Amino acid sequence: MIMSQQGFHHALKIQKEICIGCAHCMNVCPTGALRVREGKAVLLQERCVDCGECYRACPVNAISVEQDDFNRVYDFNYSVLLVPEILFGQFPEDVDKDLINETLREMGFNEVVEVEHAAEILKDSTKEYSRNTSQERPLISAFCPAIVRLIQVRFPSLVDHIILQKPPLNITALYYKKKLSDQGVDPNDIGIFYVTQCAAKIAAVKSPVGDTNINIDGVINLDFVYNKIYSTLKARKNSREATSEPSEEALSPEGVRWSLTHGESDNCEGRCLAIDGIQNVIEILEKVEDGEMDDVDFLELRACDESCAGGILNPANRFLTVERLRNKAKKLEEARASGRKISSGILDYQKYLLESIELQPVMPRSIMKLDEDMTRALKKMRRIKDLMNTLPGVDCGVCGAPSCSSLAEDIVNNKASLKDCIFIQRKYEHNNLQRPEDSYETMKNIWGSNKLSNNY
Repeated sequence: MIMSQQGFHHALKIQKEICIGCAHCMNVCPTGALRVREGKAVLLQERCVDCGECYRACPVNAISVEQDDFNRVYDFNYSVLLVPEILFGQFPEDVDKDLINETLREMGFNEVVEVEHAAEILKDSTKEYSRNTSQERPLISAFCPAIVRLIQVRFPSLVDHIILQKPPLNITALYYKKKLSDQGVDPNDIGIFYVTQCAAKIAAVKSPVGDTNINIDGVINLDFVYNKIYSTLKARKNSREATSEPSEEALSPEGVRWSLTHGESDNCEGRCLAIDGIQNVIEILEKVEDGEMDDVDFLELRACDESCAGGILNPANRFLTVERLRNKAKKLEEARASGRKISSGILDYQKYLLESIELQPVMPRSIMKLDEDMTRALKKMRRIKDLMNTLPGVDCGVCGAPSCSSLAEDIVNNKASLKDCIFIQRKYEHNNLQRPEDSYETMKNIWGSNKLSNNY
């Protein structure tokens, strides 16, 4: 399998002027994508999966999430806003959903559509896919883009386990583009925008994996939209009555739960596991890699705790969000049991969408690829092994890398020096191989002069 050379787009940005070089972000990154140099955090682009753990850990808010210019909405004659059901879960249950939609339409959108309508397509197509595919078990959902990227860079041998079906966002965007075109709207006049609760989905829109055309014209951060809605509702003194007609399309109970933990796995066949939290996911993927999960049919893997309810751009408590949405799904189930028909117009386009649902094979992008030339790569691997016998193995992070193994990799790639290790410095000084002032300069290059200034 040939490795794709297309670069990853990253939505997470480090604000150098705010960063204090505390290394909190470096210590929580699951792929070792951060270093400290000259007293500031530095991102290694090829390693980052935009999971947002660094964003959560930063004590001074030096890490931001990019957003497209909202004014782009007005560049189109017909603007559609795709929203995750998670957005509605940010508000108390007594805030009317149609009032929220009305507020969004007042912001410039002709229509507001839940992304999870695609669950009506996926809940059956995934079962059919599972029955007919020859892929190795367990099959892994492509729902969470941070997990897809994590597999590419840290578990490249597992890319063939990823289900080659588009996630809900891609399917719903394709559906609405087709629907409006069939209604006579010029495709060039249609602008489709997406509200996201996480950085990974922004990155997935900007540089999609396995999908060449995602039909999204702009991405808007959920916290920005939430604040707009909240301000409007507050100005109206929290009126509960919407003045416009409610949406004709209703989201099913399965759709309401789809972005929550167990949302997918509850609709799959065989032995299915749902894992949330990126460290928990890594533990499971290590077991898959070691062949310990062959009796599992399907893995729903989500980078955030409580899945999308725990997205870094959500202002509300994730547990309250989950409770609200599960209560909503339960009410919809009760209504359906009593005979109420809950239907989504997306089913009218089922045949069309199924013809376009397939993803291209996902390519590995191993962070352990040390060199294009195999001979040089093997030499570097041996050099890393030798360095690990020299380095102390305490993973203290004083060298500006998250672990001794990371420092060893940086050294063989000429991005660091053995003398960056404080234990090696002391050893060299003890043996008169290095002056203390040289060690001071090394530390200053890593942590900046401010941290080493004499304040005593």
